[in-house]
This record gives sequence, C-alpha cells and structure tokens, in this order.
Amino acid sequence: MRLRTLLADGALGLRLLHGAGGLDAPVRGVMTTDLRDPSRYLRGGELVLTGLAWWRGPADSEPFVRILARAGVAGLAAGEAELGAVPDDLAAACARHGLPLFAVAQEVAFAEITERVVRQISGHRAGDLAAVVDRHRRLMSAGPGGGGPQAVLDLLGADLDLPAWLLSATGRVVAGTARAALPAPVAARLAAHAMTAAASGRPGPYRVPAGTEAGGEDGDGDGYALFPVPGDGGDPHTAALTGWQLAVRADPRDWPAERLDLMAGVAQLIAADRDRREASRTVQRRLAREILRLLRERAAPAEVAARLRVAGPLLVPGLTEPRWQLVVARIEGPAAAADGGGRVAEALLEELLAAPGTVEGALVAGAADGEAVALVPLPAVPGEGAALRAATVLAPVRTVLAAGLGPNGRLTLGMSAPVAAAGGLRGALEEARHARRVAAARTGPVCGAGHDELASHVLLLPFVPEEVRLAFTARLLDPLRAYDRRHRSELIPTLEAYLEADGSWTRCAARLHLHVNTLRYRVGRIEALTGRDLTRLEDKLDFFLALRLSR
Repeated sequence: MRLRTLLADGALGLRLLHGAGGLDAPVRGVMTTDLRDPSRYLRGGELVLTGLAWWRGPADSEPFVRILARAGVAGLAAGEAELGAVPDDLAAACARHGLPLFAVAQEVAFAEITERVVRQISGHRAGDLAAVVDRHRRLMSAGPGGGGPQAVLDLLGADLDLPAWLLSATGRVVAGTARAALPAPVAARLAAHAMTAAASGRPGPYRVPAGTEAGGEDGDGDGYALFPVPGDGGDPHTAALTGWQLAVRADPRDWPAERLDLMAGVAQLIAADRDRREASRTVQRRLAREILRLLRERAAPAEVAARLRVAGPLLVPGLTEPRWQLVVARIEGPAAAADGGGRVAEALLEELLAAPGTVEGALVAGAADGEAVALVPLPAVPGEGAALRAATVLAPVRTVLAAGLGPNGRLTLGMSAPVAAAGGLRGALEEARHARRVAAARTGPVCGAGHDELASHVLLLPFVPEEVRLAFTARLLDPLRAYDRRHRSELIPTLEAYLEADGSWTRCAARLHLHVNTLRYRVGRIEALTGRDLTRLEDKLDFFLALRLSR
C-alpha cells in the first residue's frame, strides 16, 4: 500500500505536516516505538508510529529522524496525546531528511492504524504471492522439476506466514511447511473432520477449531482451515475416501476474497501436479495389471515368470529378484455403491501402502468383483525387509477411515505370505483373498487379516454357522455360567486361566493367587458340571474353542 492511501482514509483522521512529495512511498509494515534509537527493529519500508515519549527538547528530534531516514522507513506518524501538538523541530527535521510526517489525533488509537495497514498489506502480499504461484505453475507444467507441492507450501510459509500442509485422505502428510511440523494426532483429526464433511456433501473450505491432543495444544488458538484438493470423485463418499486436503493453520473467516481465491488456486495447482505424477505411473500399473490378469486366468507359472522377468525392472527399479506379497482390499457401503467399490478400493489401498512404515514401490494392479489387488515388492533376503502386517497398516488409520466410511461402510483387508518365485503368486493371491474373507467375518468398520492367521483355529472360527456356535458353547459353558451366578464363584475365569497355563497347577494357582488345593476343587467342579475330563487333550481343545467362540 501507499502513504497516500492512509491519508485518504477519513476514518483514521491523519493530517499531513510535511512530505507531500513522498506520499507514493510503499508501506511494507508498521511499527510503534518510543525508543530514542529503534534502528535494531527497523528493516525499511515501515510506517513508524510514535507517542513522542522519547522527546525531551528540540535537540532530540534531529537524531531520531536521522535514524529513521537511514533505516529507509516510509513515513513517521506522531501522536498528539502526549504533548498536545507535534513539535515544530520534529517537522523541521523531517523536512531536512525528506521524511513524510503525519499528526495522529488524540482520539485515534495506534492499534486502529496498525490494523488498517496490516489488512491492506495482507491483501497486496496475497496478490504478490499469486504472481509467484503463477510463475511456479508454469514451471511445474513442464514436469516435476518445479519442486511439486512442497515448493508451493514453502511459498505460503515464507510470503504469507501461513503454515500449511498437504494431507492425504487418511491424514498422511504428503508435504508441509519446512519450519512447522504437524503432529500425527492432529493430522488424523483434520483428516477425519474432512472425511465427515466431504461425505455429507458440504463444500470446503472446512474450519476446524484448535483442540487438545495427547501431545498438548495443537495450535495457537486460530485452529485450521481445510481446502479440498480437486479430484475426480463426483460422489461425496468417493471424494471423502480419496480426496486430499490443503490444511492451513489460520481462521479463514476474516480473510479477504483475494486470499480465499489464492488458496483455491494453490489447491488447483496441487491437484494438477498430483494428476501428473499419477500419470507417470501408468506404465507400471499396466504391467502389474497384466500380471494380475495372468494369475486370474490361471496361466502357466512359466508364462507368469517370463512376464515378471521383463516387467520386474520397470515395476521396481533397483530391486533384483524381489519377493512378492499380495494384498487384497474391498470397500462396502455408500462409496462402493457409487462405482462398484473397485476404484475407491484401489485408491484407498494405494494410500494405505504409501503410508510411513510400509514398503516403498507397492503397485495396485487393479480391481475385479469389487476387490482391489496390490503387488508389494520385498527384498530378496527376508531379513532385509519385513513383510507387511494387516494390523500395522490399519492401526494408524482406523478412526479416520471409520469417519469416511460412514455408519454402513466397511473396509476389509487381506495379506498373503511373501513368495519368492512367480509360481507362488497365484497361491498368494488366493491366500490374500481368503485372509480378506476372514477379516470380513469380523465386526467393525475396518478389519484386516494376514497369512499368519490362516494356519490356526482363527481361520475356522469366523465361518462356524451361528446356530452351531450357540449350541456348542451353550452345551459346554452354560452349566458353568449358571453355577457362577448362583454361587458367585469364578469357574469360567478359572477355566480360562487353567488353559492358558497349559494345565500347570502351580502356574495357574500363582496367576489366580489361589492355593493349589482351591484350584483343584474348582477344576473338579468344572469336570463334574460338564462331564468332561481336563486331563484329556480333546476336552481341553473343546473348552478352548468354546471360550473363543463365545467372545
């Protein structure tokens, strides 16, 4: 802004005492001071406001004005409240140094002038940044060499002092202002808020008040603004589960229209860059889909191996003879109804496998019958790269995904064991699918299962018919439950502890803090009530399964 703009603002009531020729000087900031030497706090271009508390006589004006002139300030505004009028010697000093001088009436607060200057400067700086962002847009249009979203967010932080982060649908920080970190709990809370808002069809930006997380206060009281990054999901549920958000630590309610337009432009720029980077993986995805097609058509292992030898270097550059792990995901609910679930499941699966702590290079090979399939490369030597586990992948995002899936939505995930040869890929695919069906038999909006669960009784329990489950557990456990209710005893907890101790009297008694004789009495009552013998392996197994089925 210019000094002339301030003088023309009648609400401020400024009077020009000297310097009409300097009214076109740009104002880049405002500072209030009553120091005799404020030079250490001046950077040039400021409008300096002073109450004249430093003035003790005519000799004080010259050195004060000389300091301001050397610092390159835009102008000086002196209040009349302290002395009743601006001293003539101060006006003379300003005339000698060519510094515009204003008088500030007693009824005008310096805070009002400061607020007006800051608001005006913010609007102009937003315009300046828009020009910078436009230049960056042209750079990025030529390819990823422009720096991607990180460069744009650095511009926001440096030019507008706006800490900003780009969040994926699940709250993963894709890029962010270098000088400000966003705690993981806060990122998850913002992502959950965005998912809920987007699923309801409410347009952004979304305002999220500051809250207290486990690590303390997550902001400075302003809260956050979330600007949706445009995507290809027209359905609200699809957009909620796949869309990214530009998060800014600020309250946008008092922003001028120029700054809101700027943020919308930044979001558009990020969306274009995301689309460009997605397109760069087209060849890899096509190769992965071709391998998946061969597996589904039950092609000969030699044919799959030959195709994998050709595609391998392109799928995972730099990784020779990798092991492979297959992951299958399925979406159910409103988002699945919008497009059959395949595309949303693909996007979510790719996001889950891109999260910190997962294996880099995972490729979503496509979807069929609503299931998305990913090929995950692992190092050839098992000790150098651990296989993925469903619980590890899903734990950080359960709450966020539940918000986006809605009350009737579900995500189920299944993982195979790693295989070293192409001949094992078809079996790994079936194993991952079966693990997903095990996960689907569980309760909850986000469930997963891995290959390690397919070799135990856990594989069988979810598929036991409900009537069989009820009859089996009732026959074994109902007599014990009835006895516990009548006598306020603890036969059921005693049975669980006995089985967990592998039938060891001493370990079980120590765990329950009982005398061994008391434990023997309780076990005897269990055997008498059920007609079973807990020294027999078959009866122990029946009790073990009954307890598991009753949970």
